[in-house]
Amino acid sequence: MQNKHRRAILFIFALLIFGIILCSIFLFGKEKNDVVKIGFILSGSTDEKGWNGMHYQGYKKSSEKLGTEMLVFENIKEYTGECKKAIHELVKQGASMIILSSYGYSEEVLETVKQYPQIVFYGNSSEYHLSNLTSYFARLYQARYMSGIMAGMKTKTNQIGYVAAMENNEVNRGINAFALGVKRVNPEATVHVIWTNSWDDEAIERGATKKLIQQRAVDVVTYHQNQDFVAKEADNMGIYSIGYHIASENLSSKYLTAVVCNWEILYEEIIKKYLQGKANDVDNFWIGLDKEAVGLTDFSDEVTPEIIQELEDAKIQILSGKDVFSGVIYDNNGKLRCGDGEIIRDTILLEQFDWFVEGVCIYEE
Repeated sequence: MQNKHRRAILFIFALLIFGIILCSIFLFGKEKNDVVKIGFILSGSTDEKGWNGMHYQGYKKSSEKLGTEMLVFENIKEYTGECKKAIHELVKQGASMIILSSYGYSEEVLETVKQYPQIVFYGNSSEYHLSNLTSYFARLYQARYMSGIMAGMKTKTNQIGYVAAMENNEVNRGINAFALGVKRVNPEATVHVIWTNSWDDEAIERGATKKLIQQRAVDVVTYHQNQDFVAKEADNMGIYSIGYHIASENLSSKYLTAVVCNWEILYEEIIKKYLQGKANDVDNFWIGLDKEAVGLTDFSDEVTPEIIQELEDAKIQILSGKDVFSGVIYDNNGKLRCGDGEIIRDTILLEQFDWFVEGVCIYEE
């Protein structure tokens, strides 16, 4: 009996030790191995003072806040095949979510994304969706509209320049919102758009800025490019400019403000959705002024109290439900695109915006 009792005690003791070991493995080993890894692919460098740098900083802050592991591939140029390679490598490294932060990536890697149905993808090209690929972006057009108000009130020549990368839904949406903002306060002004066909080319962007100033007499210029070369060239030539992505430094008071997105807010939102098991539940994920995800940077001393008041009025109207793309809107060929009391749907803004509003003039040599 005594031996049986002793064996029973030893058996129970062994079970306790085994249980403790299992719990330790579960609690500590699992914690280490289950850290969510999120891949992030950039077309430029993480320290770039522009599109890529601002995206990276937003992603980094949100990732650190939410405790996810960062896997970053930078300088992955569009349409080179490098993005596909980066995706394969990220999957090998254990990424369960991959963010494609450049516009052309989604189109380029659509078939690659299909190969990994278990991986969550987010890309910022609104035309492409899959069951595991959601488009994400901010309603930057709301801030573009406000910057158009500023440009329309500052111009003396009624000629305003817009240096744009290429014609697609995202860029067209920004141009049209800007032009509607101009029209709100200055119906006589024209917005001259010149294409560079590149997101990032200093020589072409500076040259385009000069052409608009010298050949179209623009005295205010803005842009849709990765970096601030247009603002720098405008400053050199002594005209007003409105930036994009970042608040440029070491420029004169002619640099009025910049249209920016708080990418930390946006990335935190989509990473949270993934962690909550709600990723890819919509085709397009969009947030804007209501979440304080978009806005304008600090104003130059050249921005008058009258302009600031007009901007405040516009912001209040947007936040109260009056969309930028609502009411009577004609295109630049005289066709009615939106009637009184109507609103242009998000699906059109995101996927079918292939026209320009009244007051937009495309630059031709």
